[in-house]
Amino acid sequence: MADLIETLREGLPSEAVVTDPDVMGSYANDMASFCEAGTPAVVVLPRSVEQVQHVMRTATRLRVPVVPQGARTGLSGAANASDGCIVLSLVKMDRILEINPVDRIAVVEPGVVNAVLSRAVMERGLYYPPDPSSWEQCTIGGNIGTASGGLCCVKYGVTAEYVLGLDVVLADGRLLKTGRRTAKGVAGYDLTRLFVGSEGSLGIVVRAVLALKPAPPEQLVLAAEFPSTATASDAICQIMERGHTPSLLELMDRTSVHAVNALANMGLPDTTEALLLAAFDTPDPAADLAAVGELCTAAGATEVVPAEDAAESDLLLQARRLTLPALEAVKGVTMIDDVCVPRSRLAAMIDGTAAIAEKYGLTIGVVAHAGDGNTHPTVCFDASDPDESRRARESFDEIMALGLELGGTITGEHGVGVLKREWLARELGPVGVEMQRGIKQVFDPLGLLNPGKLFA
Repeated sequence: MADLIETLREGLPSEAVVTDPDVMGSYANDMASFCEAGTPAVVVLPRSVEQVQHVMRTATRLRVPVVPQGARTGLSGAANASDGCIVLSLVKMDRILEINPVDRIAVVEPGVVNAVLSRAVMERGLYYPPDPSSWEQCTIGGNIGTASGGLCCVKYGVTAEYVLGLDVVLADGRLLKTGRRTAKGVAGYDLTRLFVGSEGSLGIVVRAVLALKPAPPEQLVLAAEFPSTATASDAICQIMERGHTPSLLELMDRTSVHAVNALANMGLPDTTEALLLAAFDTPDPAADLAAVGELCTAAGATEVVPAEDAAESDLLLQARRLTLPALEAVKGVTMIDDVCVPRSRLAAMIDGTAAIAEKYGLTIGVVAHAGDGNTHPTVCFDASDPDESRRARESFDEIMALGLELGGTITGEHGVGVLKREWLARELGPVGVEMQRGIKQVFDPLGLLNPGKLFA
């Protein structure tokens, strides 16, 4: 331990090396439930690429595991410390290095907060679309590590589609540059995409070239109430089949609606079984909302309410953004799944989750990025009750099994981490796991980068 701390301090300023047990404890885990976390040997907070290289060279020489971290807003335990590790927090590397309106790119360090980047490029008439619900806290490095998504995915896609190039410090301290600054390029294997979603298990992202889009017009939102998830799902299928491109298409089930009403007295209809929110940022959003409203009515919506301006739109979206804190208030602790299924199986996923909730006697609310089939079943439970905690974990596993049964995936945007590593093998199969382990061996032959994550 003394050798490790001394060697780290040779290449880092004193304030960048943290050994206080109480402070280190605050870096031990992310926001996931049911994920073990160890005690780090040290926390380091570098400010430069060279300092990150020094950390990795030290870790390799002394054979010490390294757990990379962003803002620790993740929901799978991917940022959890392991015993005796170096926690490598990248939050101090938070500079926006370039915003280029001609090439429509931004070059950033990994600690830049998503919302900070979004606002900075908006001032230049540009738009960085990926918007996770934690966008006010989460970092671009963390978004890249988990290949995160957000509310706008239905139209604009996920983080992976905006990462053009990366600078990555490898396990042995070498610096690898991947990708490009150009609008297109196909030279060699696509190593950039390989790192996106790798959860810090292949290298440390220290710089990213991100694609930007022109800022869209202000969006308008519509809310539609449905008497069943089946009718709401039918409306979603009709919207997509008819070629509409909403900037947002979100679904809240009855449990989520009731929780939001209880928390914020928003006056949402208690009688609805499903609440659909659709938004358009097109040149004529009112016309698009009217067309979608007709489809919702035809599918069985009992009421359709289009917003007339941005203020009304923000009020409607506030209900969706309050869902997680509202469900947390039900029991104090939640475990959030993010099973993604084909859009055509969305109703089966939500109704199946309701049956699982009844089976285990639990409150499980579901919100979904309905436009891409990404559901977020949220299990509410009392962590101080061992039996209820057991039922929560078992229900979580059944929800993932249901997702796979419906032709889906165990994670659409939160990642695998610790929480879902046993399920990753079930989804990939033995050949898939073998190939992925082989890739890990190439980039991290000593197994020092984020050990215990992804693979059981």
